[in-house]
Amino acid sequence: MTATLDRLADLELRHRHGWLLGLVALELLSAVAYFGLTSAQVTSVRYVVYPFVWITVGVWAVTAVDVSADAPRSHRVAAAVLAAAYFLVLAWLAGLVSVYSLGPGHSHSHLNGLQVAMVQPGWGPRVAYVTHVFHVYFVPYRAIGFLALAYLVYATVLDATGAALSGALGLVACVGCTFPIVAGLAAGVVGPGVAAAVTDYSVDLSTAVFLAAVALLVVRPGFRT
Repeated sequence: MTATLDRLADLELRHRHGWLLGLVALELLSAVAYFGLTSAQVTSVRYVVYPFVWITVGVWAVTAVDVSADAPRSHRVAAAVLAAAYFLVLAWLAGLVSVYSLGPGHSHSHLNGLQVAMVQPGWGPRVAYVTHVFHVYFVPYRAIGFLALAYLVYATVLDATGAALSGALGLVACVGCTFPIVAGLAAGVVGPGVAAAVTDYSVDLSTAVFLAAVALLVVRPGFRT
């Protein structure tokens, strides 16, 4: 019986790794095709790689956690509501969703309706729906990364431990979008040179914090019973 369970676990692990390898291959192929078939040029390798890191790690994290099957319906509903709210907060702070009267954001009076921009894979295809009242942006790597964090929060809450608190770090994953605002305030204090330097590494910092948030929500150190 034990040997059968071990064999099934090994097959599941191989299947999971196969999916991840296929995803990485698809990402590489899409990048090669985009830069090979368009006039776009690679200005920074890390900006090509970072979106794929978010997507790959996000998909891996979702497949790596086990969702409790014993939780009552009320707990599942509460966890789902919390996870949905968590995702919306991340999306709002990152500027993916904005109601102009609430900010951040501003009214795009010259734009209205659905727009699609074909940019490099991971950053795009970028889809936007804009009105005079709100906008919704779909940036693939951000959306997938935030959805993965929300799913991890859902699974963590169902674990019935205090581990959900570690998910708060995921809020900082949108640091790449909030840094321009912080840098603008900092420019008046420390000078534009320092603020510009911080902004230049905002995507690097947001990626590092995203990885840390995923790691905490998958491993949940110190919270398991």
